[in-house]
Amino acid sequence: MNEDLFVNDLIQWQLNENNCLIERILWIDEGYIIAFVLNINSQKGLPEPKKVSEILEAMSEGLAFKQKQDPWARIVRDDNLTDREKEYRDKAWEIISSLIVQEPSIYYRNTRGSLVKQVIKKYNEGKEQDKLVEKTIYGYMRRFWQRGKNKNALIPDFMNSSGKGKIRGNSDKKRGRPKKYSYDPEISEGVNVTEEDRKIFRIAISKFYNNKKENYLTTAYDLMVKKYYKEGIRYDENGVIKPILTPAEEIPTITQFRYWYKSEQDDVTKTLISRIGAKKFALENRAILGTSKMETIGPGSRYQIDATVGDVYLLSKYNRNWIIGRPVIYIIIDVFSRMITGFYVGLEGPSWIGAMMALANVAVNKVMFCQEYNINITEEEWCCNQMPDAILGDRGELAGMAVEQLIPNLHVRIENTASYRADWKGLVERHFRTIHEHVKPFLPGYVDTDFRQRGARDYRLDAKFDIDQFTEIIILLIIWHNNNRLNKYERDEAMIADDVPPIPRELWKWGIANRSGRLRTFPEDIVKLNLMPTEKATITPKGIKLRGKDMYYICDRAEKEKWFEKARSNMLSKSEKSLIVSYDIRNPNFIYLPSEDGRNFEKCSLIDLEGRYINKNFYDIEYLLAYEELQKQKTQSKTLQEKVDLLADIEHRVSKAENMTEAAQDEQLSKSKKVAGIREHKAFEKAKRRENEGFELAIEEKQSISEALDSEPENLEQPNSLQPNYLDILKKNREEHKHGKQ
Repeated sequence: MNEDLFVNDLIQWQLNENNCLIERILWIDEGYIIAFVLNINSQKGLPEPKKVSEILEAMSEGLAFKQKQDPWARIVRDDNLTDREKEYRDKAWEIISSLIVQEPSIYYRNTRGSLVKQVIKKYNEGKEQDKLVEKTIYGYMRRFWQRGKNKNALIPDFMNSSGKGKIRGNSDKKRGRPKKYSYDPEISEGVNVTEEDRKIFRIAISKFYNNKKENYLTTAYDLMVKKYYKEGIRYDENGVIKPILTPAEEIPTITQFRYWYKSEQDDVTKTLISRIGAKKFALENRAILGTSKMETIGPGSRYQIDATVGDVYLLSKYNRNWIIGRPVIYIIIDVFSRMITGFYVGLEGPSWIGAMMALANVAVNKVMFCQEYNINITEEEWCCNQMPDAILGDRGELAGMAVEQLIPNLHVRIENTASYRADWKGLVERHFRTIHEHVKPFLPGYVDTDFRQRGARDYRLDAKFDIDQFTEIIILLIIWHNNNRLNKYERDEAMIADDVPPIPRELWKWGIANRSGRLRTFPEDIVKLNLMPTEKATITPKGIKLRGKDMYYICDRAEKEKWFEKARSNMLSKSEKSLIVSYDIRNPNFIYLPSEDGRNFEKCSLIDLEGRYINKNFYDIEYLLAYEELQKQKTQSKTLQEKVDLLADIEHRVSKAENMTEAAQDEQLSKSKKVAGIREHKAFEKAKRRENEGFELAIEEKQSISEALDSEPENLEQPNSLQPNYLDILKKNREEHKHGKQ
């Protein structure tokens, strides 16, 4: 829809990817046909005519738009001006005041010259020196027009005549304010930013900040340090290449980087256009406020849970030509310590099944869980597998019958946020932003804010990761979070007295030792049992019948107590035939008969002689502050090294995913065909995920993966291999495609 144009409006035109033109409307004729405009940043330009219809058409097509912020607009009081400034302004105004009112004649070249000469002749009459010249008049008028057509626009820029903001000369002496703790041998005095550093800064801003990924400035700094401030590389135990940073005292700080950016590169117009594009420039600018200040005594007093849809498209692990859509990420965090206690990445939800998976993850042994994704950690790095006193969730998946049994059986109180109060779960919300901040610079297929807009890139075609590879990255981020200093955490007096650092793992350990009593430990199977939905089943002569289908189950108790024989002989009453069973909607191979106290169960197996149902599916403070700052600076180098190590781990997995995808790409498949099959591919992947994620309680100990591999290292294609042979699957699929099979 067209917008009306008014005098003093600023119209921004996008010339190319990196350059734009901002023009001020100086005058519009009565017929709304011609407007005179002037480039507000020009040093020599004069007003030019443009058709109003041309401007409106460009605005409707997104080639131009009104700039809401006027860079020359300011409120000036004469009391705040110096005598010199007022004298300069008043003199200029006296010279041009009679000219600028002659609109539109002053805008036309054939009349403007004669008008200017008249003013010069009148001003210079009787003067022998300090005569007025045309250049001075044109400079005054240009300043008047460019800066908002008001008298105060003529105030000179004397404030720019000093050395403020200018680059200082080179010196061996450290410039700027000394570091507060530079006397500490562990904290150096720092370095001066050299011209070589500034060159690196410019490259880093262009490469890591002014791009469509919209990285934070701190992320751009981390990526810059990782790439340009290293003195070598090293390989970790997994063969991942990680940079060895130069000593911290030789690396410019984030404060120096930020100061340089604000003094040299803080061009809002250029930055926003390069990050979000000209079409969305200046349209969105809001603050997100929230709080998580709730009563917590210690670890386990309250967990927070929430879900988000990941901003990245994934591929099927069974066929890397299939795009299966975006994953759902559930995060559970302890309010007291900020420790992430559980999570889930998958295709379920946001729904109760996803929340169930995340809650179940709270109770698992994290060392063994990480080993399933080839990530080795110690018990101390992720030391939580207990259930909390309360869980704060959303009014969706945690509201209703699905969680009622958590209260009596696991003594977990469910709290739901009020409508439209997601800020009550601010800790989890902020962590989702942190996740996206870390994965955004690296993950192919990441969805930017301009997704689905006209002319935007189709990010779905960039997908390289399958869901297990994406889960590996989320695990690395969680471990990094749990073991690194929090930027904002208000410690109480007891924590200060014990000098507990604001690291989730240390806060958790301190809370367990000093404020325990809220956490509850349950066997993993019992937690899963109480998380599963329940339903009525019926005892029949053929077995325990579930869901009104021809699905029958058998268990040791039923055989021992002759349930099926009694049912056939009509020896069971209606109430005796009815049972309440727990089940996992993704795994119908088993159902479970919970005991009355919910702490035990009977496992029932599916009777499926013909294999019709097997493996199919039904349907997550002055000293205090000073001391904390000291500790923060002491650990800055270590934290930075760990951070770039994290980035290297992520990049390694990105490279691995890209290589796997490129090797498996079918060049005969068109882009439209790949995209068209997302729904079917996602359904297939979801079904396969359910097979792997489905609960099976009372599982007997199995041979570990490492033992299996060590026992038969040469026979990699044995029938009982723990992983499918993806190459064979791909070859089979292609052969079937050639012969016209579906």
